[in-house]
Amino acid sequence: MKKTLASIDIGSNGARLLIKKFDDEAVGLQRVKKLMFIRIPLRLGKDVFSLGKVSKEREEMMMRMMKGYKQFMKLYQVDAYRACATAAMRDADNGMDILQKIQKRTGIELEIIKGADEALLLVNNLVEKTDSNEGNFAYVDVGGGSTEVSLIHDGYLVDSHSYNIGTLRLLSEKVKPEAWKEMEADLQGYAGSYSDIRIIGSGGNINKYYNLAKEQDAKKRISVAELQRLYAELKPMTINERMEAYGLKDDRADVIVPAGKIFLDVAKQLNCSEILVPNISLADSIVDGLYRQLRDSG
Repeated sequence: MKKTLASIDIGSNGARLLIKKFDDEAVGLQRVKKLMFIRIPLRLGKDVFSLGKVSKEREEMMMRMMKGYKQFMKLYQVDAYRACATAAMRDADNGMDILQKIQKRTGIELEIIKGADEALLLVNNLVEKTDSNEGNFAYVDVGGGSTEVSLIHDGYLVDSHSYNIGTLRLLSEKVKPEAWKEMEADLQGYAGSYSDIRIIGSGGNINKYYNLAKEQDAKKRISVAELQRLYAELKPMTINERMEAYGLKDDRADVIVPAGKIFLDVAKQLNCSEILVPNISLADSIVDGLYRQLRDSG
């Protein structure tokens, strides 16, 4: 099978378009080629977690972005795509209305996926792309609006939960204490039932923490101690100071601190001393899942 496929991932913080070329007849790394990746700091969560809906201004920004994404897909002659929106659009009062407008004006069918479906997409791709098919792993994806935690035992998904704990939701002070208690209780339950759980971290923030670490580990790991050190340095700084000292973009400089808080809390509850960072995103999981679906269907 030879196909050019695309995924659109509309998150609470950023929106991504990923285009890949799949060629089953090619050899090695040539079988899958990344043709294009673009990320727009749409920040839907800034509206939704404070106003309860997407503002008119950001709706228009989103519409222009989707029209641009459509043109890029035409340019690369994309055969098929899947477009998904997550936590912010799930929570927005006008989310479905905006989806209908996008489809009418651009022809792009955008679906709002549940947290459990988001977690399943990520885990399926993770098991196929890494050596997580033996042992116990907690796959933790921290986004702007939610955190997905999935427990994997010997390559099989045992349990998965989505919590309304995200970086933009924390910055907006919209995370309820009950959400923290629920997540921590679940994590403690995992730690009590499964031995030697290893954390696999996902999302732009844990990738950035890994890149900022003093030592780059060949196995793509960051120690919890190093994460704690970076978090302690970043937390008291202003956004401008973080941008200047660490070369962060403005839409990363604010969310990286609450992301650190979430990952550190997860590591504490699971008694983990390191986090694996394989750099597998939801956009990758969507497009790779689409490829598997088309391949398996004939």
